[in-house]
Amino acid sequence: MSKLNLSIAMGDYDRTRALFDGDVQIDGVAPVFSLLEPEEIFFRAFRGQEFDVSELSLSSYTLKVSQGDCPYVGVPVFMSRAFRHTAIYVRSDRVATPADLRGKRVGLPEYQLTANVWARALLKQDFGIEPRDVTWVRGGIEHPGRLEKLKVQLDADVRIADAPETDTLSAMLDRGDIDAFIGPRAPSCFGRNPQVRWLYADPTAASRDYYRRTRIFPIMHVLGVRKTLAAQHPWLPVALLKAFDRAKDIGLQKLADPSAPKASLPWLEEQLAATQQLMGHDYWPNGVAANLATLEAFLAHHHEQGLSRRRVQVDELFAPSTYEMAKI
Repeated sequence: MSKLNLSIAMGDYDRTRALFDGDVQIDGVAPVFSLLEPEEIFFRAFRGQEFDVSELSLSSYTLKVSQGDCPYVGVPVFMSRAFRHTAIYVRSDRVATPADLRGKRVGLPEYQLTANVWARALLKQDFGIEPRDVTWVRGGIEHPGRLEKLKVQLDADVRIADAPETDTLSAMLDRGDIDAFIGPRAPSCFGRNPQVRWLYADPTAASRDYYRRTRIFPIMHVLGVRKTLAAQHPWLPVALLKAFDRAKDIGLQKLADPSAPKASLPWLEEQLAATQQLMGHDYWPNGVAANLATLEAFLAHHHEQGLSRRRVQVDELFAPSTYEMAKI
């Protein structure tokens, strides 16, 4: 019996490397992998549905589910996660305290990016800053002309302006044409311009405190498979979940090997031990049950910020077969 040929677009992560290297096989699948940057994956997946299986922005996916026209169904594999306390940058000559953000101009690459959903939630929870309290300036971080990949319909009191067609948000922040920036990538002026700094003076301490209080490790990206394929091959979502979860386990096992560090970081062993002490041995869990509180929190933020016009429920996100797995 021949295997199912599938195109799979994903990032080049330690948690997916075993799949790309062939150390982990996907049952019944002959994959053709494309290792791409997230921006390209999401643009091509949502604009042209170019991939059979794709890493997806959780926010964009939720938006499409809420609209009832998403071509993908989710598999509870969480390709990217990050605390977004490091995603908020300010000019110190304009923003001395978080309260100073009110009335300011804040740049962002796309309003609906997952990182920005989590960051706006932090601004509201920690400092009482609502989306309507600032003017959002949308544009490319380092390349001019970036637009929302998906149409968004926001509340009337949310003010969004587009950056000039020939300008970038990093250059505008560098010059002081905007007062702050939120995004998943650091603007190039950060570290070069001494007036550009993180809003959180110690984002690591802030994110650890956030986790202690909430037990949430924010999810950024999820795995998706074409709905038509999942319907035609009901075994496929579980096969993907099993394989990606196994690849993640192998990646974390290699990371924990102290004899020859797999990441070019000093104190890796100590940092890994501290992470597991705070978050548990499997600090990057897949599956719905282990991530239910995180998913529910995200869906609430997404709706409160006006991105999903109705509150999406967790059981709408994933293929039903992935909610329960066989055990021996």
